[in-house]
Order: sequence, then C-alpha cells, then structure tokens
Amino acid sequence: MTLYTGPVFDMARQQFHLIADHLAIAADERDRILYPKRAIVVSCPIHRDDGRTEVFQGYRVQHHLTMGPTKGGTRFAASLDVGEVAALAVWMSWKCALAGLPYGGAKGGVAVDPYSLSRRELEAVSRRYMQEMIPFVGPHIDVMAPDMGTNEQVMAWFMDTYSMYQGRTVTEIVTGKPVASGGTEGRREATGRGVIHLAERALDTLGIPIAGATAIVQGFGNVGAVAAQTAVERGMKVLGVSDHTACYFDRNGLDVAALQRHVATHGVLRGYSTELVFDPAELLLQPCDVLVPAALEQVITGPVAARLQCRVLAEGANGPTTPDADLVLAQRPEIFVIPDILCNAGGVIVSYFEWVQDLQQFFWAEAEVRARLNQILDRSFTQVMDRVRRDGISTRMAAMAIGVAKVRDAKATRGLFP
Repeated sequence: MTLYTGPVFDMARQQFHLIADHLAIAADERDRILYPKRAIVVSCPIHRDDGRTEVFQGYRVQHHLTMGPTKGGTRFAASLDVGEVAALAVWMSWKCALAGLPYGGAKGGVAVDPYSLSRRELEAVSRRYMQEMIPFVGPHIDVMAPDMGTNEQVMAWFMDTYSMYQGRTVTEIVTGKPVASGGTEGRREATGRGVIHLAERALDTLGIPIAGATAIVQGFGNVGAVAAQTAVERGMKVLGVSDHTACYFDRNGLDVAALQRHVATHGVLRGYSTELVFDPAELLLQPCDVLVPAALEQVITGPVAARLQCRVLAEGANGPTTPDADLVLAQRPEIFVIPDILCNAGGVIVSYFEWVQDLQQFFWAEAEVRARLNQILDRSFTQVMDRVRRDGISTRMAAMAIGVAKVRDAKATRGLFP
C-alpha cells in the first residue's frame, strides 16, 4: 500500500494498529478495515486572470461504503497530498461510527493556496474539481462538505455544477451550503459550538465551573473563531488566539467580537494589534483551563505535550496530537483529552442533518438542530467515558475503539463479496 505515505497517514496507521491490538483484530482483517476503498486523483486546469493556463492536482479518498455513502470535507491547501487526504478519510470513518451516523469516511481537496486565487479563479477551481468528481460522487455514494480553505460559497458552486450535469437541482450532493441554497441553520457554527459543548462536559467532570474559565484557541478559521465566540457566550475568558498570519495574547482576555470583525474585513488576524502580538510557538504552552488546537495536524508533539499547562485539551482540528504526545499525556492524568473524532464531530453531525433535510425537503428550525446536535454529542461523550472506566484506557483509545469496532462489525456482518 505504498500509495498512502507521509507523516499524517503514518500517524493514522499507527493509531489504528494500537486500537486493533486492543480489540484483538486478526492480522488478516486489518488491511480491509484500514485502507481506503478507492482514491481518485484528477487534474484541474483553469484559466488564470493573466491569461495563463494552470493545472492543479485534485484528490478524493473514499474510505468505506459499508454503512452508507461516504462523507467528508473538501480542503484547498497548497501542501495537500493523497496521504494526508487518506488519513483524514480514515479518521472521518471512526468519527461517523462513534456518532452513530450512517456514513463511511471520505476526504478530498485540491493542492492550491486559496488565498492566491481571485474570486473568479476560486470559482473556476471549485467547479472544475466537482466536474472531474461527478463520476465518483452522488447523494448516496459520496457527499462532500467544506473543510480548511473552502466555505459555503464553494459548496454552492459544487452543488450548482453537479446539478447542471444532472439537469435538476440536487441540493443533497453537498452539505455546508448557504441556507438559501438548501443548507441548514446552524451548520457553519456546528463544529465550534460542539467543541465548547464538550469542553463544558469535560470541565464539569473535573469540577471546574465554566463561568470564569479560561481558553486559548489556536486557529481562527471557522472552527476556532466560532469556538472562541461560543466560549465567551458561555462565560469563559479567551486569553489567546492565532491563525497562520498572527498570534495575540492577553492575560486579561481578548475582545473576540472585535477580532471577528477584523477578520470579516481583512480575511486574517494580521493587523489587528501591535501591543498584543505573541510568539505562536509559545501560545499552546500558556496556562489555561481549555486549550483548543483548531488548526493543522501534528501540532501537539511529545515535547509540547510535556509542557502543556491546560486542564482540558479540546481537539478542534483533525489529528492535532501525535502518538508520541499521547504517550506523554498518558502520564499526565491532570489533562482531560477530548479526542478529535469526538470533539470536532459537530460539523459532520449537522451535515448529516442537512443531508436528511435535503432528501426529505423538510427543514428544521435552528433550535431543533442545536438540540439534536447536543443530544448526539452527549450520547457519544457518555459512551466514551463509560468505555474509559470499563477498560481503564485513555479517552482517545476509548473513542477510537468504539468507532473501529462498529466498522469492523459491519464489515463482518456484510461479508466479503463475491
């Protein structure tokens, strides 16, 4: 399986084999559970604004279709490769299974810096990517969603492109769309809100009141910004935030609403302040009650984990904590880890709600969406904690064991065709 290489996939594979050992999965069953069903690589040529033709590489990895269509985000990032996409698809499978959603995991994207594109070029890349994917996706095959570098507008272009080729409007082909185009109330905020909802559950478990608790958020994109906003709404104080352009810290608390207004105007955090500038390498290491890594993979390494001063590590990003860091955290029981496949599941849960609403053409009020989201998150949190207490294992081991076991059992029940 040399196609799937790189540090991110190696991390996903290492995590899986630890869980497979814990679950006593036979050696000859493991490859079928771990490796993706299919991987698609496409070329996406577009006309640049200066008249040049440029070709960008696009990917889509569908991990398994055993329990329903695949589901997962679409990432636009310059460094994207098929190994990273495959790892994200694998993690999405465990995430959907843990939450009880009828999906296998998928992930996709284009190796392009979206900030280097004009709006017209971004639309061209988006539409060409979806056009190339049409033979491989569908409402009951693979349903896309936004991820890093994409947003509601990109999903609307995806939906429109697919619909033009079908000759009818197919809103259920993607989730995370604008509400006016068949999206659901509460989808954009779902992941960030879910992170803080689960952080509240963890703080409650530790006996720490949420009112007056402190938080640090690494990454101020959709997930991080909403998590910071929700934390403030719940009575927390946000001490630090960062994105790829700037990092700010204030022990007295930052004005999150002002930060959001700045990003809405300028697109990034850079330029918000000169007095509050902070070293991004030190941000994760500052004392706080809740630390939310909501940016990239592998930011919590072993040395970083040894120096953390948080009480709750709420993984808003996918794969932010390396296996080496997990070994360190296992020796630090004072830190409550909410693993990524639980902590950031709010987005795919509400994406599921959006897909169901689009299929039925019957839409819910935002209050119902939020209530149903919290119900599923609470159920998943309780299952994980029950498994932790029953088996004496970490929260990550417990969450992944539940997800992997569900996928393994579904494959065993269906058998091997032919």
